[in-house]
Amino acid sequence: MSEKTRYSDEELLEFKELILAKLEKARAEYENLCASLRIGNGNDVADTSPTFKVLEEGASTLEREETARLAERQRTFINHLNAALVRIDNKTYGICRATGQLIPKERLRAVPHATLSIDSKTGQKQS
Repeated sequence: MSEKTRYSDEELLEFKELILAKLEKARAEYENLCASLRIGNGNDVADTSPTFKVLEEGASTLEREETARLAERQRTFINHLNAALVRIDNKTYGICRATGQLIPKERLRAVPHATLSIDSKTGQKQS
């Protein structure tokens, strides 16, 4: 019996449903992060002493920068999930881009946008 070269349409549908659920959650989180960046801080420091005002502004700036980084990571994650959906449509989903072998289902369930098997990924980091 020959080795399986791609996942069946039923298996691809299972992964598609998983990805769509993750995508919905990721988009909601991204929107929340973006909304928190748009909304001004309601804890104004105009009535505090100058020393506390500087400290508060610094903390606020750090918090906004962290939120912006989280939003960017979430946007990247969304892009990876969208790319995985394209691979499902092309029936190339779950194929390791380094070896051409199927990525184990367990890995794809944990990281549905994966394009490398664990062996390829760990080998890539060591290089």
